[in-house]
This record gives sequence, structure tokens and C-alpha cells, in this order.
Amino acid sequence: MGTPVLLLLLSPLLLPLLTATLILVLLVLGVVVLLVRGQRQHYRAQQALSEAHKIAQQEALAAALVAQEDERQRIASELHDGVGTILALAKLHLYAPGVPPLPNVSTLLDQAITEVRRISRNLQPAALQQMGLLQALQSLALAVPPDSGTTVSVESPPLPGRLIPTHELMVYRIAQELLTNGLRHAHARHIRLELNATPARLRFTYTDDGTGFDLAALEEQPAPGPHGQPVGMGLINLRSRVAVLGGRLHYESAPTAGTRVVAELPVTYRAA
Repeated sequence: MGTPVLLLLLSPLLLPLLTATLILVLLVLGVVVLLVRGQRQHYRAQQALSEAHKIAQQEALAAALVAQEDERQRIASELHDGVGTILALAKLHLYAPGVPPLPNVSTLLDQAITEVRRISRNLQPAALQQMGLLQALQSLALAVPPDSGTTVSVESPPLPGRLIPTHELMVYRIAQELLTNGLRHAHARHIRLELNATPARLRFTYTDDGTGFDLAALEEQPAPGPHGQPVGMGLINLRSRVAVLGGRLHYESAPTAGTRVVAELPVTYRAA
């Protein structure tokens, strides 16, 4: 009997304490919930900001590359229509009636016209615009001089169709950058360009049997190249172009072991 009576006597004192404890627990739980919710909102805001920043960077990079290609086309047109025409007219005047030809000057003009046409083709690849990516890559391979000591092959099953112009040009520039670097630095006997495509993605693979390089060392501390630019600038350009398309770039290389580069690219095809 003593214990129940004691509890009854203490219950008026315990009730406010229990109530206060319950309120305190609820307040703590509320604060924890608010903190967790705030952290989640902060994390989502950070993710959204990071994504927006990434999209802005890609859009700026895409705009820069488009501007670069527009400038290439402008220069190509001026070389072909302006300088090329003037040189051709100058050559005609050398052979005007009653004027003895000047063989040395004529040869120099022929070389100048050929060089202007070559630069114009590189700046604005007509084969790409007229025939598509695969034929343009084959033309690029055939343009390698036979006395360079390097043979270039292009391998590809039939593509599902032609890519939209911006994607065609981007893949072509990637191939052109890799081929140029391979011819200048790799000293390879053979270079192979491969295309494999699905309706939504394109896989471009470059392989050579040249000298290769230490990729880690190149990324950590690029060595100065000609004109004060780092040799790794080509790698930076490639990554920029692949990033614009939202693709992935994978490098495999080692000294004396050749180089293999794979670009996985989401692409869009032209409407039939």
C-alpha cells in the first residue's frame, strides 16, 4: 500500500516534468528535422549550381568552337576566292601574247596556288560537306604524302546515315587533330582510323604503332612545344571537342608502345 500511495503523491510533481521532457524531445526532433532538410536543400542547390555551371561552360565552349569554325570558313573563302584568284590571274599575265614566259616565276606561282588550295581545303573540308564523314576521313588519309613513310587506313562498316553538320565537323576535327599529331610526333609506320556507330552513339578509334608517350608525365608538366605552346595542347583541344558533344575520351599510350585513342560520342543523324 505504501508504494501506490507514494506514486499518487508524486504524480502531480512528475506530470509537469514529463510534459516538459516530452516538449523538449519534440523540439530537439524538430530542430534535427529542420537541419536535415536544410542540408538536403543545400546539397540540391549545390548540385543544381554545379550542373548549371557545367552547362554554361559547355555552351561557352561550343560557342567558341562554332566561332572558330566560322572564322575558318571565312579565311578559306578569302584564300580561295581572293588570293587564289589573284595568283591565277598573275600566272595568265605571264603568258600574255608577245611576252616571253618566265619559267621560274610560273613554277613559284603554281606552288603558291597549290598551297592556297591546300590551306583552303584544310580550313573548310569540301569532302565533308559534299560526301559525309566516312568519305572525308578517307580523303584525309589519301592526302598523306606517300613519301612521309606513314600509311593511313580508314575502317568502318556502313554508317546509319549522315550526322548533322555540327557533329560531322566535330568528329572530323577530332580525327584531323589526332592524325596531325600522329604524323608530326609518333613517327608511326601505320595509322588506323576506325568508326563504329549505332543510331545514337558513335565510337571513333585512332591507333598508331609509333613512339608513344608518357601520358601521366604529359598531363602533369607539359613540355614546351614549338612557338611556346605545350605539346599537350592537342590533348586539351581533343578533350574540349569531346566535352562539347558530351562524350568520353580514353587514351592508351606508353613510350615505344604506340598510341590508342577512343572517343565515345552521342551523336544525332540527319532526318532521312
